[in-house]
Amino acid sequence: MDLSEAIVSRHSVRSYTSQAIEPEKKQVLLEKINAINKESGLHIQLICDEPKAFDGFMAHYGKFSGVTNYFALIGKKADNLQEKWGYCGERLVLLAQQLGLNTCWVAMTYSKVKSAYDLADGEKLVVVIPVGYGNTQGVAHKSKSVKDVSEIDEDADWFTSGVEAALLAPTAMNQQKFRFKKNGKKVSASAGTGFYSKIDLGIAKYHFEIGAGIDSFTWE
Repeated sequence: MDLSEAIVSRHSVRSYTSQAIEPEKKQVLLEKINAINKESGLHIQLICDEPKAFDGFMAHYGKFSGVTNYFALIGKKADNLQEKWGYCGERLVLLAQQLGLNTCWVAMTYSKVKSAYDLADGEKLVVVIPVGYGNTQGVAHKSKSVKDVSEIDEDADWFTSGVEAALLAPTAMNQQKFRFKKNGKKVSASAGTGFYSKIDLGIAKYHFEIGAGIDSFTWE
């Protein structure tokens, strides 16, 4: 499964089986986390066999069950932190999908178990991503159209393909409050207002790169 196929097959999953993540798959995830952290300056961690984060009222309200493994997205406070979380977190989400695992972005309906992860001075945790074997593969949600989030350019198939990939990105409450604009070979992306819209923008930008082809354009 390549990344484009992972984008199409990935859906948010809230209910997980007790099947453990195999050591070899866990190692692949850890190696990717280390590479992302080194590149981005983030402090993402894979938390395994920890059921407390999704064993409270909020998690049950959010219809989560069986979650014992999750990515903890941690980083130092900065203006671009949320966008960076989205971009880097989605790299792990799609890798997990390629490995046959399921995921779900979660910003509110979980409990912070401070003993489960390392938090250095100036760092914070806002988002986690459950990962494991889902009871289902999830379902697709209603999506906006390309013209809703961009100006269609019929002479640039790569741009349309990028926007189409971005529209398959997970966003908070399925808001899809982002917009892409093309200027020749340059592309700009902006976040609308709404909960976690900057995280959503980072996720959408990574999807756009996959759909458009990173060599087709430069970010403006």
